[in-house]
Amino acid sequence: MKIAFVIALRNLMRHKGKSFVIGAILFMGALIMTLGNAVISGMNRGLSENIVERFTGHVVVISEAQESANILFIPMGKDIALIKDFAKVQKVLSEQTYLASYLPAARGFSFVLTEEGDVDFAMLLGVDFPEYNKMFRENVKLVEGKLLDKQERGMLISQNRRVRFFNDQNIWVKPIGFPLDEKNFSDEAKKYREKMIVKDSLVLMGASGDSTASDVRTDIKGIMRYEFLDDYWKFFNILDIETFRECFQWVTNADAAANLSKDTKNLIAREENLDALFNDSTVVAAKSGKAEISTSLKKLKDKSSVAKPNTDAGAYNVVFVKLKESGKIQERVKDLNAAFKAAGAPARAVTWQAAIGQLGDMAGIIRGALTGFVLFIFFVAVIIIMNTLSMAALERTAELGMMRAVGAPKRFVTVMFLIETASLAVIFGGLGILVGAASVPILKAMHITADNNILQLLFGGKTFAPYLGVTDILVGVIELVLVTGFASVYPIVVAQRITPLDAISRD
Repeated sequence: MKIAFVIALRNLMRHKGKSFVIGAILFMGALIMTLGNAVISGMNRGLSENIVERFTGHVVVISEAQESANILFIPMGKDIALIKDFAKVQKVLSEQTYLASYLPAARGFSFVLTEEGDVDFAMLLGVDFPEYNKMFRENVKLVEGKLLDKQERGMLISQNRRVRFFNDQNIWVKPIGFPLDEKNFSDEAKKYREKMIVKDSLVLMGASGDSTASDVRTDIKGIMRYEFLDDYWKFFNILDIETFRECFQWVTNADAAANLSKDTKNLIAREENLDALFNDSTVVAAKSGKAEISTSLKKLKDKSSVAKPNTDAGAYNVVFVKLKESGKIQERVKDLNAAFKAAGAPARAVTWQAAIGQLGDMAGIIRGALTGFVLFIFFVAVIIIMNTLSMAALERTAELGMMRAVGAPKRFVTVMFLIETASLAVIFGGLGILVGAASVPILKAMHITADNNILQLLFGGKTFAPYLGVTDILVGVIELVLVTGFASVYPIVVAQRITPLDAISRD
């Protein structure tokens, strides 16, 4: 072994040109694979940070009657099934020790009606806003007005939706109680300022396939944006959960004990008359009084006739769940579904990727493309190194033939070639990994940003932030070992086949 090691080092020094070529290939391969792993890891980390931690959670719970797991980016107007008997679902969730937190919510599509006779639409997310923003790390940022307080009625409109309202209907919405802020005008708004219709409240009519929606006027409390991946979440406007329920008329038989207003009862009675929903008399003021909320929106604290607001006791069609261990999503989804089934709770859990539909698919495609690129580099490096080593072996026919003539066995030749290749891999490949690792923080410090939606998915956010952890470095080392190993197989076979006769005939 010692003799093989000495001869291998001598051969490397003797054939410096070929050694350098092979080493340069190993260096570039290791560098590109390291950077590729850093980009993939950074993307996964960014998506986890900006989607899981700031919008969906690790797991999403939906009704067992919901056909598609994609409940966030479904076609406009398509209903999401209501989670029935939510008390059972909540009990199951509260008993699972592996959950870090969960937040029930409502997602829906609403028409926006105006006195001018125009009809537009809005995507709505009904939540207990302070709890929502707390759970998702204050991803909602204020542009104008104010954010919703605990149990406060009102709506937060995304700045993108505000621009769309103006482009579609010539309506510029502003927060109620706040002056018109012209510095936030879009280019179109500045151009047609004199013809602008300014509103600080809107009439919403939930688009329900059951024809149970009603008109609800709600104040606009603020204009907001999402701090991360706003280009994807900008379609969602936030509404307090109680107004959302009134808008979609989530009323059940248990509502008989609730103190409903006369207007609300008339709405329920006339739910089959679609034209009646557009009458002025059917508009329910979302801020008009606490007694207008149905039992679906409240939980009776005692047997008295006074209904106390409690959003946890009402109706929902989605629950966002965060886990204590983010690396066990699939396992926890199975555990939750088993727990729901055992408790007879009409719900099922899906992963966050499934819940965001095409967005998750797109992220998966990009991740797959990056992984494919790294594998492509891997195979290219194997082929190039293998060809180079094979040619080097053939050029050393006389040397190898003489070694065989003086009694060197095939095993000796194999060990010698492995030592030569391994030495190049350690020196040049190791240098490539070190340079790649050193480049990651430099690339991150450059704060390369992207406005393109696809690039934002690639970056895991607006800023390019590759990440290289210990695991990623180990993966790079394993890839280097595999490249070296695969690339050495055929050249070793070629070297073993060289005989003393080949050496004599070559001379």
